[in-house]
Amino acid sequence: MKRKIEEEISRNSYFYSRYLMGEARHVMLQARKKELAQYRVTPQQSYIIFIIYTLKKTTLNELAQVTNRGINTLSSEMTTLERDGLVKKTREKPKSTLLSFELTEKGTAVYKSSNKGKATTKIMSVLTEEERQQLITMLLKIIDKAKKYKV
Repeated sequence: MKRKIEEEISRNSYFYSRYLMGEARHVMLQARKKELAQYRVTPQQSYIIFIIYTLKKTTLNELAQVTNRGINTLSSEMTTLERDGLVKKTREKPKSTLLSFELTEKGTAVYKSSNKGKATTKIMSVLTEEERQQLITMLLKIIDKAKKYKV
């Protein structure tokens, strides 16, 4: 059944290229999930941990801007990360509603262990450096056009 769908989609290069981008994203995400399972974090949590490690300290609003995710989704993720002892939440000022987040020692250790990205490196090594740079350029064009697109 999947083969029949792919055959039909492949007749239109617009749809087929979009389908292939989605398929590549899906299988790479699955590889990353498998790689991160030993650290008990999801790829989404790993990305948040990476951002906090890079910024040292961040707020939900800053995370929302960087990740293109909603505040409610991030709030839920941060609650899980805090419960698991990977981040700590602090108030910017006493009695302030503005919260900031930073990694705990455990969170930093998880970042350092899990951020090697061996799966991504191995998968992307099928392309030469020049091909990866071309891919990046093409994807940035698509992203830019998609952001400007209005129905």
